Amino acid sequence: MKINSTAQLQSNAQLNWTPRDLDIFLVLAETGSFRRTAAQVHLSQSAVSGVIVRLEEALVTRLFDRTTRSVHLTEAGQVFVEQAKLLSAQTLEAVQRVQHITQIQSGKVSLAALPSLAATLVPRVMARFAAQYPQIALQLHDTLSGPAFDMVRSGTVDLALTAANPDYPDLDYTPLSADGFVLIMPLGHRLAKAQSPLSWLTVAELTHISMPLPASVRQYANAAFISHSIAFQPRYEVEHIATIHAMVKAGLGVAALPELAAAFVQQGGVVSRRLTGPDIQRPIGVVTRRHRSLSPAAEEMVRMLRQETTALLR
Repeated sequence: MKINSTAQLQSNAQLNWTPRDLDIFLVLAETGSFRRTAAQVHLSQSAVSGVIVRLEEALVTRLFDRTTRSVHLTEAGQVFVEQAKLLSAQTLEAVQRVQHITQIQSGKVSLAALPSLAATLVPRVMARFAAQYPQIALQLHDTLSGPAFDMVRSGTVDLALTAANPDYPDLDYTPLSADGFVLIMPLGHRLAKAQSPLSWLTVAELTHISMPLPASVRQYANAAFISHSIAFQPRYEVEHIATIHAMVKAGLGVAALPELAAAFVQQGGVVSRRLTGPDIQRPIGVVTRRHRSLSPAAEEMVRMLRQETTALLR
């Protein structure tokens, strides 16, 4: 049999065999019999012979010496046995790894979330997820809205749980729910006795504690006061919700927060009242890269986030 060029050999070898062909070759190498091989792989002897011929044509060499009574590996065939075993093992491993991913048995889910969500909603979902899928590694980044979008864009995280942001039209945003705003205040505050909602106009002159721009909490509070032609100028600006809670509890002021953020600080010493006029709703959704599919594990995380968000805000 004539040996062709290396390029032709590589091209043919890549195109003309399948994992099934390799399995048949290995069975024949073990049995040394076309009849026994055909019975074992549930094919006719002519079909088995056709597979071997196809392999030999792809490799441009004879793999077996054949007589009327016996089949023996050539030197090239002996070399190919070892490589075929390796390829078969690699194929099996590849299939198993894909199955583990699709069946959520392995992998990683990395997500970013607003601090208010990372301190309330997300840990509950992560705990459920970890209990159900303990083989999946989880990673959480608590960050502001802008950096969360950037992390999705760069591929640092699979998804982000955050408020909508029109400045990122190249990313996909899937709404999950929306939470309204409440005012948290010290227990002894004069407005704490009221059971009815408070208007943004009523609380405009109070001493406010808020997050700095570009935090979504601040953006929505700004919008609420602008609707009354008032420029929102909080006395204190801090980045962490726990700090806001501590300052409100200490009597340094009040704070307008989304419901989920307020739920985090309802630890005693403060009360909350719904804010209306306008009824500001902060949309909460999942941000993902456009035209990029989520892994099955990440899809399951989104499903759980939707469930938990709906349960908390209904």
